[in-house]
Amino acid sequence: MPLPPPPKSMGSLLTQAAPSTTQTPSASRKTTALDKARPIPQETAPTVAVVSAATRPAASTRQTRQPIPREVAPAAADRPAQKAVQPKRAPIAQQPAKLFVLDTNVLLHDPMSLYRFEEHDIYLPMVTLEELDAHKKGLSEVARNGRQVSRELDALVADTGSGIDQGIALNRTGHAEAKGRLFFQTRAHDVELPIALPQGKADNQILAVLQDLTHIHTERPVVLVSKDINMRVKARALGLHAEDYANDKTLDDADLLYTGMMVLPPDFWDRQAKSVESWQQGGNTFYRVQGKFVAQMLVNQAVYWESGSAPPLYARVKEIRANTAVLQVMRDHTHQKNAIWGVTARNREQNFALNLLMDPDVDFVTLAGQAGTGKTLLALAAGLSQVLDARRYNEIIVTRVTVPVGEDIGYLPGTEEEKMGPWMGALDDNLEVLNQSEGGNSGGEWGRAATQDLIRSKIKIKSMNFMRGRTFLNKYVIIDEAQNLTPKQMKTLITRAGPGTKLVCMGNIAQIDTPYLTEGSSGMTFVVDRFKGWGHSGHVTLARGERSRLADYASEVL
Repeated sequence: MPLPPPPKSMGSLLTQAAPSTTQTPSASRKTTALDKARPIPQETAPTVAVVSAATRPAASTRQTRQPIPREVAPAAADRPAQKAVQPKRAPIAQQPAKLFVLDTNVLLHDPMSLYRFEEHDIYLPMVTLEELDAHKKGLSEVARNGRQVSRELDALVADTGSGIDQGIALNRTGHAEAKGRLFFQTRAHDVELPIALPQGKADNQILAVLQDLTHIHTERPVVLVSKDINMRVKARALGLHAEDYANDKTLDDADLLYTGMMVLPPDFWDRQAKSVESWQQGGNTFYRVQGKFVAQMLVNQAVYWESGSAPPLYARVKEIRANTAVLQVMRDHTHQKNAIWGVTARNREQNFALNLLMDPDVDFVTLAGQAGTGKTLLALAAGLSQVLDARRYNEIIVTRVTVPVGEDIGYLPGTEEEKMGPWMGALDDNLEVLNQSEGGNSGGEWGRAATQDLIRSKIKIKSMNFMRGRTFLNKYVIIDEAQNLTPKQMKTLITRAGPGTKLVCMGNIAQIDTPYLTEGSSGMTFVVDRFKGWGHSGHVTLARGERSRLADYASEVL
């Protein structure tokens, strides 16, 4: 009888050491079939395969394989591997859904805020509903938002029956992004606030509800969401969680706002020497370039390359395909021969702006910048040139939001244009400059007066309160002080544009006078971010003041 081959591994020693009298060959075969059918865990499969290969007997040896090496040997070999993999396999503890208590100003600021909290739940105190009812009357934007919130709440509570205490699914009206539930205050909260806080004030009643909910729901966070800074401060002083409503913010930091410009690398021409293509078309020069920097470009973005020893390049991105881009050399409006209504660009950014304003293929232009950078003057000069000279548009329509810097002066008499007159002082100042620059002295006082009357006949001043439902055909529309508009108001104005209309939005996001609006939630920031990269829109941030040395120094030090 031939002897079995010597063992090749410790697993074989264990197999030989196991008593074979306790199990019959038939039972051994059943165990082997069961072992083959048993699924092997994924992380231990490679180790099992190595051990089984090492412990497999020779083909000529009919030896019964016991389950011990399959269970014991792999477990001993895999123990360190399991420790290394175990943190990855451990299920992450699911955080409980938060309960957000909404202040009234959040609903009045964004009527769709009910559906902006994803999987978290929303709680509306009864005081919030009372304040909504008080603000829904009138024709203001706040009143319209109040009525819209009331309609949304009515659609949510319809056909709910007596189960309102269990919460209402926010996605029952078709908003699939809202996976949480809406809860209403259905009982009184017996909470004593500090004596210094009057109990009858609405804000303090909401804080009382917040404090009681925090004590009841200890298993999940309860957070107050409010646009009122003082209310958030009082909530934190009481040891409660409070946050600002940040869903309406397009950007967390205004410094991240798209500037509309990009500087090319210093070795741009050295890298493009062999692959660049250039051609002339319609009196314009085009370049086709390629490189890694193309991935950072956007259509209608201004790009420039400057060097002290070579002529500069000022171009605009016209087309992007894969890693190639087509650049169109801009017209030099800094030269007097390319002046627009007597106005020449004084810096690089103004030249970029005039190229966008004079391009008929660009329907929407946004100009941002501090006071004195020439936003209004450039927009008016381009508009007058295209209305009176090129006759591309029929007339110029100027509008702005009427938010006072100081106290309100009350009702203004007269027609719509007469009421808007005091708000259009910047327009009058710039028209005076344009009237003098465009040959205003050639005809003396009579010629200057005739030119001014002609300009006035082509400029219409409209109030934003009567824009809804209108359609502008072949108009050049200027929206001044756009930083004071909400995203909803901006959408209302932009959607008024009909065929052949060009819209120009100007503003300084550092000078916002509208309550509850910030640099990140302004309508100006909203449209700049949403329209970037569209083939028929452009944006330029004017950085250098050109009003006067006094104004520039004041903007810098004050």
